[in-house]
Amino acid sequence: DEEIAWQAGDAGARLLVVEERTTALAERTRLALPNLPIVSVDTLDATPESMTELHLSHDPAHVLAIIYTSGTTGRPKGAMLTVGNFGGSAVGSALNLVSDASDRWLACMPLFHVGGLSILLRAAIHGFAAVVHDGFDAHAVNRALHDEGVTMLSVVAVMLQRMLDANDGRAYPSTLRCVLAGGGPVPRPLLERCATLGVPVVQTYGLTETCSQIATLAPEDALRRIGAAGRPLYPNELRVVRTSGEEADAGEAGEIVARGPVVMAGYAGQPEATARALAGGWLHTGDIGHLDADGLLYLLDRRDDLIVTGGENVYPSEVEEALLAHRWVIEAAVIGLPDSQWGQRVVA
Repeated sequence: DEEIAWQAGDAGARLLVVEERTTALAERTRLALPNLPIVSVDTLDATPESMTELHLSHDPAHVLAIIYTSGTTGRPKGAMLTVGNFGGSAVGSALNLVSDASDRWLACMPLFHVGGLSILLRAAIHGFAAVVHDGFDAHAVNRALHDEGVTMLSVVAVMLQRMLDANDGRAYPSTLRCVLAGGGPVPRPLLERCATLGVPVVQTYGLTETCSQIATLAPEDALRRIGAAGRPLYPNELRVVRTSGEEADAGEAGEIVARGPVVMAGYAGQPEATARALAGGWLHTGDIGHLDADGLLYLLDRRDDLIVTGGENVYPSEVEEALLAHRWVIEAAVIGLPDSQWGQRVVA
């Protein structure tokens, strides 16, 4: 309740919409914001006679959502995402995945994450069905894929792993044509396991600040380009730059920067943070990756997670990937700890 009250105050919210199970939470929130009206969708009179006309903005610059994203320090920042951001994201996604009204896209990620919310808005824009689960349950997801005609699914790596573990080695149906895996680098052993089971995984890369995906592998490349996060979704642009700001060579690691219609308008009420993030007209993501000779993006790690030991750069995700290749290892996490001789040492 403290976090919700802070975000509602920071965003300048004028109405809090709840459902029955969150009414008590909302009432506690109102202790900090006594003038914030609360409306429950369970008691709202939704008959046609009671409904007032709803004016939806078609102005691309109009802020449609403020999604809070946590940095490495301090309070989360509210990324202001516009009508144009969501429209651009939906178009770029549809061009890459060739989605149409016959698709059924399963949303089992939280709707307060841009990855979950963007599924609903893509569905509204393109007219396909969004199948919404109340949280992630591996068995429920597998049932939806096997028995309910779900064609598209968005997950992060740990969700994908748990789905496969709960599936008892069964082949997934041909109706499942695309599983988007994002939220960070997907370990190669997991991608290879999916390939042996015929799971059409396409790795995707995006941020709250880019209204979900900004680069996604094309479905036809899913098994040919394992490990790649794909090319930028049209008409967005991605570059990898050195600390000097110069563009990195193919295969050279550097910071991923992005620009295009999916990039946020800025952080709500934080002009200095906005100026830093959007310096030079490019969104500075803080993520490390490289582009290959064909222009495909490979994601390495968060810049803040980089371990420098004895002058060498070590990416935790690469060490984790090596550990996860062993059949006895289910999960692995790698960090850097201070070391008097090497500066940092690598600890798993």
